[in-house]
Amino acid sequence: MPEADVIIVGSGLAALMTAYHLHKHKNVIIFTKTKQEESNSWLAQGGVAAAIAKEDDWRLHYEDTLIAGAFHNDEQAVEILVREGPVRLLELVKEGLQFDIDETGQFQLGNEGAHSRRRILHAGGDQTGKALVSFLLENVRGKVTIIEGESVTDLLVQNGRCVGVKTRTGTYDANAVVLSTGGCGNVFAFTSNAPTATGDGIALAYRAGAVVSDMEFIQFHPTMLYVDGKAVGLVSEAVRGEGAILVTEDGKRLMEDGHPQRDLAPRDIVARAIHAEMIRGGRVYLDISMIPHFRTRFPTIAAMCEAHGIDVNDGKLPVVPGAHFLMGGIQTDLTGKTSLPGLYAVGEAACTGVHGANRLASNSLLEGIVFGARLAETLRNEQPNRLECSVYEAVPFTKPLPSVSDIQAIMMKHVGIVRDEISLTTAKQWFEQFSIHELIASDWSLFNEEQRTAASLLLTGWLITTSALKRTESRGGHYRSDFPKEDDGWKKRRIKRTKEELFAQIGGKG
Repeated sequence: MPEADVIIVGSGLAALMTAYHLHKHKNVIIFTKTKQEESNSWLAQGGVAAAIAKEDDWRLHYEDTLIAGAFHNDEQAVEILVREGPVRLLELVKEGLQFDIDETGQFQLGNEGAHSRRRILHAGGDQTGKALVSFLLENVRGKVTIIEGESVTDLLVQNGRCVGVKTRTGTYDANAVVLSTGGCGNVFAFTSNAPTATGDGIALAYRAGAVVSDMEFIQFHPTMLYVDGKAVGLVSEAVRGEGAILVTEDGKRLMEDGHPQRDLAPRDIVARAIHAEMIRGGRVYLDISMIPHFRTRFPTIAAMCEAHGIDVNDGKLPVVPGAHFLMGGIQTDLTGKTSLPGLYAVGEAACTGVHGANRLASNSLLEGIVFGARLAETLRNEQPNRLECSVYEAVPFTKPLPSVSDIQAIMMKHVGIVRDEISLTTAKQWFEQFSIHELIASDWSLFNEEQRTAASLLLTGWLITTSALKRTESRGGHYRSDFPKEDDGWKKRRIKRTKEELFAQIGGKG
């Protein structure tokens, strides 16, 4: 069998950041099921949040993250994110990564929902993800082995330890396997995600016996461009950060009385407001008329609009919410270790608890940068513990699988922005007619690509649904109409510092 010190599954920002900090110390193989550039990271528009401005402070970023996450966050993970983030970013800048700067040569910082300061670094206007991934690919190319067009179908487990992977064409030994496969947005019909985001890593980990958690917390981005009944692409929150507002068909401001931060309220609140308006039969538009030089500031979004027949000069973009980010995933500690020895996870596929119940805007790229670097440090210090793989006995799955479109329709109808016990139970029963437990135990290398995608979405959709049934409260991205009032108990827990105390502590910058 081919061998590697570390196998990384996925080629997004978190995967590449891990490889970037690891390749000098370990032999690394990266598997990606399509092209190395095809990932959610590549598509990321908004930017990277970091408290680097003089008028900002990591403690403000910390509080903003907890508030957006409905205090479901792991506080230690949040502190690591916001304290290490600026350091890691400036290290990359020193190595040649370029962010947009203003006429004075300072970083051009944007604003996004639920942030108390302008702290969003961006590159190429709205091409931050592409800039980051391109930079890292350039720095790891030729130093790690990248295998494109190869799906990892199963994890190999021997004596309670992950010892390698199985692909369509063979098996590979490794001392460590890292799952960095992104999220699962394509389990829903409306999504901002790349077509590759089908929950593969979560399905791999769960089938191998690793713990997954918080699967019910799905963030719906409020503003997907909506054309001919379809969500055709993301309109970054940075657009609202520059002053755009959400309006109804009659021109009324949608968020005028919906939240103190109005159009820059946390994403779950804005998404539900748009959803409610659409349930009433109305349409919602993003009014961009007040943003000068829109095409220059947001070239990717402008090109997307015009490709779908929307003239940005008209000043209004039709929008709809779409599945955007999974706050849960494969449970890890703060070093990237899962509950299964030898298996690690990082990025959106992982659940460190850093995002809580609802991710703060532009913390996702920051997570990949910070926790990718931390995982690399963990793996550098790991001692080899290689076990030989036994012959893998194939157990075929002989039952029919539903179509991807059928899965997406069930999820949108019953497990979407607003849920309740009846709808979730209906979805759970629908999923379980497809022999979920037999599917978990089967050999997925016997599936073709279409079947593997359906199997991943089927298992991931079932995990989201069963988790949502168990959480009998509304919090963050998980909203149940049968428990519509958020439990205020979490608000009464001891908070380290109030906003007012915090502002005073850092010099009255509030």
